[in-house]
Amino acid sequence: MLQQQSVVPELAHDHTRPIHWVATATAVAGVVALTSLLQPHTATAAQSPGTDPVSAPTSAPVSAPPPATTGVDFPLDCGPVTAVVQRKASGDLDGDGRPETVATVHCDAGMGTPPDALYVLVQAAGDQHARVVATLVEPKTRSTVSSLTITDAAIHATVLGYSSPEIPSCCPDVTESVKWQWKNGAFIRSTSAGAPGN
Repeated sequence: MLQQQSVVPELAHDHTRPIHWVATATAVAGVVALTSLLQPHTATAAQSPGTDPVSAPTSAPVSAPPPATTGVDFPLDCGPVTAVVQRKASGDLDGDGRPETVATVHCDAGMGTPPDALYVLVQAAGDQHARVVATLVEPKTRSTVSSLTITDAAIHATVLGYSSPEIPSCCPDVTESVKWQWKNGAFIRSTSAGAPGN
């Protein structure tokens, strides 16, 4: 029996050689690289101009809550009655990014005009209660703090007082606009007015 020879010449892929596999791999890699270059860059197009996704901040710094006046051990001797917080204001007084609280406190006398004390409170992270770090008005001065605000890292208060010890507690006759500002490790007091009231 005779074997008939094919009239069609041998096809190249019938006998593969290693060089063919290298050529095919190179061609595929070239096609993949070319298509990735021609793809649109959708991630960059969505960004606004001038923003750098690596250096852009993820969120603004979170400020700590101001110190609360509840549970504070005020250095005020009230005897059998309790200390009452009459006014308070909060703000960052020393520029450390954490707020302080300033509180007007007096004894709950029930009648009359008990003298006020003015305290600065701070509360460290993890502490249960705030603590007094400065006394701006002592109760022994017999003063009354009638207004209290914090503006531009300064404490502003209207303090009512007496021109002499003979003036009765009911009727303060001196009004002062007082400002305290933290400078060189201390609260510096300045007074803009101090004239008799009546």
